[in-house]
Amino acid sequence: MAQHNELGKKGEQLAVNFLIEKGYDIVERNYRFDKAEVDIIAQKENVLAIIEVKARSTSDFGNPQDFVKPKQIQRLVKAVNEYVIVNELDIEVRFDIIGIVKQGKQFKIEHLENAFYHF
Repeated sequence: MAQHNELGKKGEQLAVNFLIEKGYDIVERNYRFDKAEVDIIAQKENVLAIIEVKARSTSDFGNPQDFVKPKQIQRLVKAVNEYVIVNELDIEVRFDIIGIVKQGKQFKIEHLENAFYHF
């Protein structure tokens, strides 16, 4: 497996562990619809958090969260809309980003709530 894929999988697992520690219930991982993949769907109280995980080996080229592009956001919103309809959910939906940067043998985790809005 390519090194960046391994970092991506490690990043997602770190994000899941982080969310569980913060009191979230993990509802889905790697939910796919059309051309979109939602990394993590989690719930805390009456909020469904849609979480895009971005892991990088360095921040030399910018923060991980800066790599979520408008087209990706558009696809995520479409996928989550389908998820909510299919599962007949009546819940507040929030879009978050968890940015993870490897620093030596450690990882810095930053959770941005309401990172972007559906439009």
